[in-house]
Amino acid sequence: MFKSFPKYYWVGLLLTFIILDTAYTFWQNYQLPLDGDMVTIVLPGEKCVPIMHDPFGWSVITQNAVYAGTNRFFAHAAMTLYWKTMPFLLQLFTTPINSLYVASALFNTGVQVGVMLLLAAYIQLSVGAKRSRWGYWVGAALLVPLFQTDGFSYQMGITNMAVTYTFFYGLPMMLLLVLLWPFYKAAYLQQPFRVRPWQAMLLVLLMVVLAFNGPIVMAAVSVMLLGVAIYWLWRQAKPVPTADAPRTLATGWLSNQALLLLFVFGVLDLYSLYIGRNEAEATHVNTLWERYQMLPGGILSEGFGQWGLRLLVLMVIVNTQLVRWLLPASADRNRVLLLMRLAGLFIVVFVALIPFGGYRVYRPNLIRGDVTIPATIALLLAFGVSTYYLLLHLGSRVRTSYLAVILVGAGYFMYADAVLQMPTNNQCERFALEQIQDSPEPVVRLYVYCNVLSWGLMSDYKASDINADMLQYWGVTDRRKLYYQQ
Repeated sequence: MFKSFPKYYWVGLLLTFIILDTAYTFWQNYQLPLDGDMVTIVLPGEKCVPIMHDPFGWSVITQNAVYAGTNRFFAHAAMTLYWKTMPFLLQLFTTPINSLYVASALFNTGVQVGVMLLLAAYIQLSVGAKRSRWGYWVGAALLVPLFQTDGFSYQMGITNMAVTYTFFYGLPMMLLLVLLWPFYKAAYLQQPFRVRPWQAMLLVLLMVVLAFNGPIVMAAVSVMLLGVAIYWLWRQAKPVPTADAPRTLATGWLSNQALLLLFVFGVLDLYSLYIGRNEAEATHVNTLWERYQMLPGGILSEGFGQWGLRLLVLMVIVNTQLVRWLLPASADRNRVLLLMRLAGLFIVVFVALIPFGGYRVYRPNLIRGDVTIPATIALLLAFGVSTYYLLLHLGSRVRTSYLAVILVGAGYFMYADAVLQMPTNNQCERFALEQIQDSPEPVVRLYVYCNVLSWGLMSDYKASDINADMLQYWGVTDRRKLYYQQ
């Protein structure tokens, strides 16, 4: 029956599903409050001034300086640029207060959609599917239920309820997917990596941006570059395989151009990690061994506290076994199985290296969803590739049963995230901002007890000094108005 429908019908159906989910995600993000780091970074506050004057951490090298965000200049710059322009554009259509929440929702939703669409391209290429709109949107639709705004977002969210964290974690991971695409494509197609000079220059510029976007993306890059280097050295030492034993992953794509670009990225990566040691918020009160003792408990409590991540890991493991047991040997099958092994290895190594990043008081268990975003993306890619490959190659009867199981799993994730009224929402904060806006007093006493552009209540009006400047800058108030809660 379904075969009688043309492909454009299914493309339209998949697009409708994705668009509706995107609109729903925007609605959820629109309800989120503004976080307590935003104003300090955007205005900026005193602690963030050094990074804006020393984008590449030269004072760390020359003076052993210690300050906030030593290797995060472009995250700060992107956030400053966005929050000093987007609210004013939106104020052409809405109120100053509302423009802040619309801007936050647009950014969170945009990053989520960007990561999803990029992963869909990786999935389509990885399964050897023909380049078509149909195949691409199947890959995207498989991922849609796994992107969580509420539900399991604390474990596996690509975006964050605090939009600042999306700038510092989700955005650079999206940019990393863009950067890696030509390398991944060359490796999969087993073709020498070649780009034009202007494209190579753009890649180098993007490498610079990513290198100074924070330690998480650089930690992920370190693991990947180390893996590429080890594999390349191993292939060089191994005899060339015969036609009867074709390689599942050739190193021929590592042209001189690719090696030079990856070397540049590696140097930037090492430099970024080095100056990141002088991050003011990093505390080393615990020894490395003590942090490793915390790691198993952190994995259990934070990584597997809810069912979402456990179910995703289980589906990836089951998919891998089904590919191995039910599908005949082929070059594509070998590549899919290799990708699954590499994804698993990447996740294990990345998580094992987390203690080297130091200790944060706001991450007492070391492991948290924002820290493990690279591992989450590897899981999403592994799930998408294995699921799509099975749907393409299983026999019709087995495929029907398998599809039913996948739909049940997708329904479970969508049900977990099906929250019309976000538990953490901005209703109280909106009311407080309206009270500040309407008050004729220079110091406003708020009769609500929720965070207002902060991580906690403000009992001292002096603590709202920088927030008052920001609200006046955004046009929420016509003059500086301090506030407190009592």
